[in-house]
Amino acid sequence: MIEPDHPDLSIGQQCKLLSIARSSFYYTSKGEFEQNLGLMRQIDEQFLETPFFGVRQMTWHLRNDGHLVNEKRIRRLMRLMGLLPIYQKPNTSRPVKGHKTYPYLLRGLPVERSNQVWCLDITYLPMRRGFLYLVAIMVWHTRKVPSWRISNTLEADFCVEALNEAIHKFGPPEIMNTDQGSQFTSFAWTDRLRGSSVRISMDGKGRFLDNIFIERLWRTLKYECVYLHAWETGSETKAAIRKRMTFYNHQRPHSALGGQPPALVYWQRNDINQPDQQVQRVAYFSPDPVQAMGSSSPLVCLMAQDHPLAGEERITLEQVARHPMIGYGTYAIQQRMIDGMFTDRGLTPD
Repeated sequence: MIEPDHPDLSIGQQCKLLSIARSSFYYTSKGEFEQNLGLMRQIDEQFLETPFFGVRQMTWHLRNDGHLVNEKRIRRLMRLMGLLPIYQKPNTSRPVKGHKTYPYLLRGLPVERSNQVWCLDITYLPMRRGFLYLVAIMVWHTRKVPSWRISNTLEADFCVEALNEAIHKFGPPEIMNTDQGSQFTSFAWTDRLRGSSVRISMDGKGRFLDNIFIERLWRTLKYECVYLHAWETGSETKAAIRKRMTFYNHQRPHSALGGQPPALVYWQRNDINQPDQQVQRVAYFSPDPVQAMGSSSPLVCLMAQDHPLAGEERITLEQVARHPMIGYGTYAIQQRMIDGMFTDRGLTPD
């Protein structure tokens, strides 16, 4: 997000515009001792099982497990990991000066459309010799993850980058729900949402159950992927998370969706009016639509940007139309729509 070689704006000016401390741009993690990294992984695993554990209970748990630790140490590690127990505390903390918090808008609200409500959260990713943070946006109604980012700090910029990508690909939601973390009360975050006419909703302080669906995503991701590996580098971690998110969106059966993957249900339940989105919709009927429909071809199926086969394979319009999932009027793909897309994008069908 910060461009060191920007012709007009200095690094300091860019940080000020984005509400980011200039020191964070130059920040390099000092790292943690190997023993602390082991404790952090154990804290993370236990917190998934007992999200109501505060510092005192987590300290007792670790002591009972044979670790010689005190509350001061565990408090620092849990704060570093961004962990907050779910119980309500007296409101003794103050928001960042000048930053506004917003009410929780989802209580009693029927969520019936794909882009009606999005939610977002940050979680901790253990590595063999360090750790990173993962932020993900989730479509509340269908559990699809339209975008995510990994960072080595908890600054707001990687959250804003994930938001920009999701809005660029799928348009803005009506409501965005987050917790009251400083990333989500920052001007960079709230200004981006207001600029897209998105209503801002925030969980009650310390109430992770207000954002329960994305908490379940973290549990799934960690038990099915993160805890099975000990990644050495950030690039290795990012590649593994990308592969897993693609699997989650396009292939993993979801119990709340009748055993269907989130990406498929997203397009089934979404109101699609734009030709570009209608063609994207075809790509989500199968994790490998080319294998499902064949590949001998005069036309290119322009797939959604986050699909692993985006723009790489060719299928005929007839094969698209005969696909067993295209049985509904709203799924119809017309020749003129695809021709228009080629022209708009400067492409020529083979």
